[in-house]
Amino acid sequence: MILYELRCANGHNFEAWFRSSATYDSQAENGEVECPSCSDTVIEKAPMAPRLSRVGVEKSAIADAPAPAADAPKSPAESRAREVAKEILTAIKNVHNHVEENCDYVGDKFADEARAIHYGDAEERGIYGEATSDEAKELEEEDIPVQRLPFGPRRDS
Repeated sequence: MILYELRCANGHNFEAWFRSSATYDSQAENGEVECPSCSDTVIEKAPMAPRLSRVGVEKSAIADAPAPAADAPKSPAESRAREVAKEILTAIKNVHNHVEENCDYVGDKFADEARAIHYGDAEERGIYGEATSDEAKELEEEDIPVQRLPFGPRRDS
């Protein structure tokens, strides 16, 4: 088992255990790793200090080990992963901006307003706001089309 310090695109830090590094990579790539604070699935490993065991290692060996250079060349896979992550974050930001510019913010009244629009009791328009997981599940069970978006708090709130 391996413990990773993780960070979502909204800057929330959290820890999670994985069977192996490959398990983390697979789950993160498939969007299965989710921020417990905001449900964001754009996750990266946060910098963390390694926990070193000194069992069987002489003190001088640890002190004499060269530290990796901060500007050490990245592998092609790591460089591509960073590039893809930046593209994803840019796309999310573009969606966020589009929604804010073209839809009405209804705050924590999202579920009520989505129902009113769906059942013809309110003007049909694009809306966004906050809903609990239970509220979102109820909307989906009523076949009211909703989409969860990885947004943080509104900038003007």
